[in-house]
Amino acid sequence: MKYEKSCGAVIFRRTDVWNVLLIRHNKGRHVSFPKGHVEPGETESQTAEREILEETGLRVRVDKRFRAENRYNIRPDTQKLVVIFAAVTDQAEITPQPEEIAEAEWVPVDEADTRLTYERDRRIMRDAFEHIQKYSGSRRR
Repeated sequence: MKYEKSCGAVIFRRTDVWNVLLIRHNKGRHVSFPKGHVEPGETESQTAEREILEETGLRVRVDKRFRAENRYNIRPDTQKLVVIFAAVTDQAEITPQPEEIAEAEWVPVDEADTRLTYERDRRIMRDAFEHIQKYSGSRRR
């Protein structure tokens, strides 16, 4: 069995409501969060921050107090581990990396469940949002 590891984050931005960044990948065409492969010598959080910057142009500092894992087989002989953190940014402008990202947009958290492709991502987003609200001092959606 081969193993791959990627790291990324659920990124939130607050305007009059809380928004979450959703991306549609070129490969696979699914809607999810920015993430990418770990490079030698990187920590999980460094990978997440680098990949987010590369894929979206957003500079974030991930909140390492929130860490979720998603494991699945990408091929019969290859298992993938995706580590997802939570992050908040004030930046509104997204610069999608055209080689990786077909579309990127801020979506109100209340609408994101219907846009995410996978149920596991929906659960991670809800848990990350609960975490962010707890530490931001606001329950307003």
